[in-house]
Amino acid sequence: MTIRALIVDDSGFFRRRLREVLEKDGDIRVAGEADDGARAVELAGRLRPDVVTMDVSMPVMDGITAVRKIMNNTPMPILMVSALTREGAKATLEALDAGAVDFVTKNYGDLADDGGGMRLREQIRALAGKRVPTPVSEPKAAPVYRRRRGHFRLLIIGSSTGGPIALQKILTRLPAGFPLPVLVIQHMPADFTGPFAERLDGLCTLSVREATDGAALTPGTILIAPGGRQCLPRENGNGLSVRLQDATSQDRYRPCVDLSFSAAAHVLPGKVLALVLTGMGSDGKEGAVALKKSGSTVWSQDEASCVVYGMPMAVAKAGLSDRVLPLDGIADALIGTV
Repeated sequence: MTIRALIVDDSGFFRRRLREVLEKDGDIRVAGEADDGARAVELAGRLRPDVVTMDVSMPVMDGITAVRKIMNNTPMPILMVSALTREGAKATLEALDAGAVDFVTKNYGDLADDGGGMRLREQIRALAGKRVPTPVSEPKAAPVYRRRRGHFRLLIIGSSTGGPIALQKILTRLPAGFPLPVLVIQHMPADFTGPFAERLDGLCTLSVREATDGAALTPGTILIAPGGRQCLPRENGNGLSVRLQDATSQDRYRPCVDLSFSAAAHVLPGKVLALVLTGMGSDGKEGAVALKKSGSTVWSQDEASCVVYGMPMAVAKAGLSDRVLPLDGIADALIGTV
């Protein structure tokens, strides 16, 4: 089946290049183009494409406003195309709140590269026709933590496509007194993880920071693995902390869930609660194998609540999930378990 895409960008050159990349394999067809958000809203309603690529900054109507209007009128998967800057990151995170499902960075070099173009087409295929999450509402008040039942020492979460919103829904529900440190491994570029951590810190009861080398993993703190590097739990005389490691050319994911899960399995055998959320591919599966062998516990998000059922599916199909949970039930399950 041919996938129909709508390209929205105020640069004619970028629209032409993106069309060439998307249509290269023949299974994706660009059904329309728009050079501003208002035109995008009109075409989205008239053409009903399978997926929309949306620029952030445009004249007449910006991408964030266009996302809100499209999601209100004719909900469909929207992929944001963002400048690789701190300001671009903040705007993109706001667009995800408004209902966009994922983002790519606006990097002409990546589009010129065969590997980059192939990854973009894979992303379009994964998103086309997929479940569209509802825009994020104001988080509910986190419940008061009253008891500790488990023996866990670390909660570690891996996520990719659809992860930022899923993480926001879970982490904003964790209460003061939550007894475990939390380490989040979200596939995200380096310039995005800092603003993502800042945004979550303003929404969560717990403290949220981008991880730095040697940062302590302490109860009441959520660390976000920085983009472009590997983030590995470790333990020494000073307790639990993280070690940041430069990614190699062989590392497809930076940060990589498999590497972080495997390090956690080695450092804390039998004492890790791992959670695999929505995302493309199978990152997290091999790490889940290591965690299970060490006696730790692995949960995964269910198919119905995932934007893309890739990473959790790989874990569940391999028989590695101790529990498979809907997104809306994960926070309460965590509170009732640890």
